Amino acid sequence: MEWLSFDCYGTLINWEQGILGYLRPLLQRRSCKISDDELLNLYSEFEPREQAGQYRLYREVLESVIRDFARELHFDVSEAEASGLAESIHNWQPFADTVAGLRRLHSRYKLAILSNIDDDLFAWSAAKLEVPFDCVVTAQQARSYKPSLRNFETLLERIAVPREHLLHVAESLYHDVAPARSLGIATVWVNRRQGRQAAATKFVEACPDVEVATISALADAAGIGPG
Repeated sequence: MEWLSFDCYGTLINWEQGILGYLRPLLQRRSCKISDDELLNLYSEFEPREQAGQYRLYREVLESVIRDFARELHFDVSEAEASGLAESIHNWQPFADTVAGLRRLHSRYKLAILSNIDDDLFAWSAAKLEVPFDCVVTAQQARSYKPSLRNFETLLERIAVPREHLLHVAESLYHDVAPARSLGIATVWVNRRQGRQAAATKFVEACPDVEVATISALADAAGIGPG
């Protein structure tokens, strides 16, 4: 294996906490009572629906997601509030295991990002990941959103190695593991759910080659000790 590609949000960056951190106060201002699990499950329905069809920037997708919440939960939303979820990405943080795990893996492998994001939004997160990536492919560059195979094919074209030399690492079975497997790309499922039923990504049946709980656990499995 020569390359490791990573989904970013949900795998490296704690996007569910970022999503809830924005939605909770928005809904509290409306005195809207709904559990975190219900919010995440609704998000897992709204986002893929808004990403379907003709490509739009992720900022626009997230604005539409906020309006979906407003319609579903019967409240009004301002332009600033609709655009606020994308702006909140600036404050989304990596999981505690992410940076150290990436550093260890980068000592042996080339690292890539394959993310459903805009270039400028990823730049905010890239600074927090602290590891230089050898290739970055965003939805903006591919003009499509995973689980579209186009995103994975764009990555393979960029890194210019046989797919047998690539291992894709991700939390989402729906967005990442299933489509990567369909192309013959080996996969690692970073199971951030740990038995929880609610999640911001759809759950589908898929068969990853390896399952780990954290990025550091992946480095352990690869036999790479702490630096």
